Amino acid sequence: MALVIRRVLDALALIGRYGTQGFVASLFVGLALPQLAAAARPLLGVAIFTFVMMTFMRVDLLAVRGLMRRPALLILTCLCLIAIPGLLVSGAVALIGRGNLDPGLMLGLSILAASPPMMSAPAIAMLLRVEPTLILTGVLSVTILSPLVSPTILDLVAGAAVPLDVGALIQRLSWLVGGAILAAALLRRLLGPERIRRNRASFDGVGVVMYVLFAIAAMDGVLAAMLTEPGRVARFLGAAVALSLAGFAVTWHVLRQVAPAERLVLGYATGQRNMGLLIAALGASTPDTTFLFFALAQFPIYIGPQIIKPLARRLAPAPHGPSS
Repeated sequence: MALVIRRVLDALALIGRYGTQGFVASLFVGLALPQLAAAARPLLGVAIFTFVMMTFMRVDLLAVRGLMRRPALLILTCLCLIAIPGLLVSGAVALIGRGNLDPGLMLGLSILAASPPMMSAPAIAMLLRVEPTLILTGVLSVTILSPLVSPTILDLVAGAAVPLDVGALIQRLSWLVGGAILAAALLRRLLGPERIRRNRASFDGVGVVMYVLFAIAAMDGVLAAMLTEPGRVARFLGAAVALSLAGFAVTWHVLRQVAPAERLVLGYATGQRNMGLLIAALGASTPDTTFLFFALAQFPIYIGPQIIKPLARRLAPAPHGPSS
């Protein structure tokens, strides 16, 4: 039994080493196998729950406490992660005109504006060997606040044209995020911090497997839309990419006091949002047009790590050699 467990952990560690390539491949698997994507769609909520749980489980509490003693940079980071997407989407909607937007797309843009940053950002920082403490603490802080903050921003950005039950959404998000945090605390107590650190590569592999499952599920209906409505798909994808790049650029300029490699991943986190959290909370009430925008917004999310990987290596501080 121990041998089987060891082999599974080794296999997961191997998968974790090829995480950024796996992110890209999973999108095209979902497109190429639409039946698989449709079958995986009900598992979106499971994947989201697992992401949140695993990220909280791997928190380095000592590093977080050290960061909390100097809260100014953390507060600025959290404000960027919360406010920049909402301001960008609101500005774009004002420029285009709310009446010129499909209600389903308007809801999708509002979900992007209101969602917390991608839970993958700390995992990507770890995969790229970028110091993860500020990224991890910022993402977790905003995620903890999301049951209260996200529905409020969503309602403000969506406006009266897209009616929402804010109270029900707060309740669903509270169960989803709170349950994941509780599960993470239990697992951390059962496994212990030392065992979690020792099997870091295997946990990276579990994260990659969950992201592959999530990406396949998110591609449900995308191939059909590409064939029947290519213009709409191009517009939705263009909007997602433009907002992603704008979020990255604004964060890069605002967080100048953060080390370049960390700022790179924080820019990724600001531009890429954990829309799946709100999609999972909305459940079956999510309109098809909104789900299509959510699905297409996954392309910059999954391709982004492969793009920033060489930049992160170039910007990361050089390792210290042995003292002479």
